[in-house]
Amino acid sequence: MQTAKIAFAAAILFLFSLTASYGADVAKIGVVDFQRILEVSSSGKSAQAEIKSRGEKMEADLKEKGTELEELKKRLEREVLVMSKEMREEKEREFRIKINDFKSLEKKYKEEFKVLNNRLVNRIKKDLFELIEEMGKKEGYLLILEKREAGILYSPTVIDITDKLIPLYNEKVAKQSKKDK
Repeated sequence: MQTAKIAFAAAILFLFSLTASYGADVAKIGVVDFQRILEVSSSGKSAQAEIKSRGEKMEADLKEKGTELEELKKRLEREVLVMSKEMREEKEREFRIKINDFKSLEKKYKEEFKVLNNRLVNRIKKDLFELIEEMGKKEGYLLILEKREAGILYSPTVIDITDKLIPLYNEKVAKQSKKDK
């Protein structure tokens, strides 16, 4: 009876050790670096180019309007000595209105830039999430995390699937653009 209990306990321990070693193979975890995908993928580069182009246009427009305001300010300072009090107050009021218009335009451009950036990045994320889900199911991943948003401070390169994902994503985008044309 005593030996039967010991044999049974040994058999249970043996089975647990087998399942633990096989369980490590089943728990396949992957890490994706979304920022690197934005920098390397064709769609990410295209989105960054569009964001940069629109940002430069907005910045140039603001710079031009800022230069106009500076010139107006200098002209107002020169002419203030020869103007009547009413005329000076009117010109100062007009100048303040133009400054407020400039600040409103700057705020509008910042908001437009933020919306454009979010729209392009979210479109890429949506496509990637679909692709990641597909890849996860196909290759049997238990868990796939985004490197920065998940708070991962370190991960071995073995579980980083970003390099596998970029060509798949480029291929998917190329197929979609062919369909759209």
